[in-house]
Amino acid sequence: MDQIARTSDPEPSYSESGGAENPTRERRSVRQHLLRWVDTHSMEFGPELAESQVVSWQRVLPLVLLHVACLFVFVVGVSWAAVTVCALAYFVRMFAITAFYHRYFSHRSFKTSRLVQFAGAFAGNSSLQRGPLWWAAHHRKHHKFADTERDNHSPSERGFWWSHILWFTTPKYYRTDLRQVRDLARYPELVFLDRFDLLAPLTLAVLSYLLGAFAPASWNTSGPQMLVWGFLVSTIVLFHGTFTINSFGHLFGRRRYDTPDQSKNNVFLALITLGEGWHNNHHHYPVSTRQGFFWWEIDLTYYVLRAMSLVGLVRDLRPVPVHVREGNRQPVRVEHRRSA
Repeated sequence: MDQIARTSDPEPSYSESGGAENPTRERRSVRQHLLRWVDTHSMEFGPELAESQVVSWQRVLPLVLLHVACLFVFVVGVSWAAVTVCALAYFVRMFAITAFYHRYFSHRSFKTSRLVQFAGAFAGNSSLQRGPLWWAAHHRKHHKFADTERDNHSPSERGFWWSHILWFTTPKYYRTDLRQVRDLARYPELVFLDRFDLLAPLTLAVLSYLLGAFAPASWNTSGPQMLVWGFLVSTIVLFHGTFTINSFGHLFGRRRYDTPDQSKNNVFLALITLGEGWHNNHHHYPVSTRQGFFWWEIDLTYYVLRAMSLVGLVRDLRPVPVHVREGNRQPVRVEHRRSA
């Protein structure tokens, strides 16, 4: 954790004769560069770079490669088994993101045991959307400064692509701000997942391959096919499904509540994100477990959490008080905002 708090790098060493960089420091820089891909808490930035919002193309490249890798569907083919696993991997991990990363870790809208907490964190971590502390810290900041110049990912301030995918490729938003998540940082297992945030995705990738490799012949699948569909394709679709809330969720839809931001309710986004599309509701009252405030607003994440509460896996789901649900309402109208 001390490494996260440091904001400056040591000054480079120079020889008396020529000013060339010290070879020892150069080797250390290479080691640190490689280590930061394994241990995200080892990242160190100088004071200027720490606040940089310039896109780092070395972080964009893995995203591009993941998208390109999905083209292997034309090599490995398709089967009903692979498509089914792809859909399951999408929905299970989307639930982990919406229920645990968002409603639990970011907003503490319900309670659960330490074991279920870790299971939810691991499943969310397998989505390749960084660690639970990183995710929650940035989301809490988003709510503090939504759609202002201090917002991490406002489409009205920086444009669609920034809010959708580019913001987290910059040095400023790479590290985990532990000041925002002191309540979560006291759990060493969550800190471990946050530091080594590639462990869960790699585990899922290996399990996907093994599932295909040892599947019954009737499944008509293989290890490579299951890896491509069960991990790569489902992960990329999950990426963009999740990111639509940051981008489209602040651009297109209806506003029931007069919140100070540009959040919108969007039924299509609610369907693909298991309930997160009721975004204006959420910004009106973020601590509610339920984001679809009315019975006709489909919120699959909430329904599953209710079912889990019946068997004791989660508890104390926070409701929406009637005065909150009925207060601060404005005439419903459709708003469209063009990206900058």
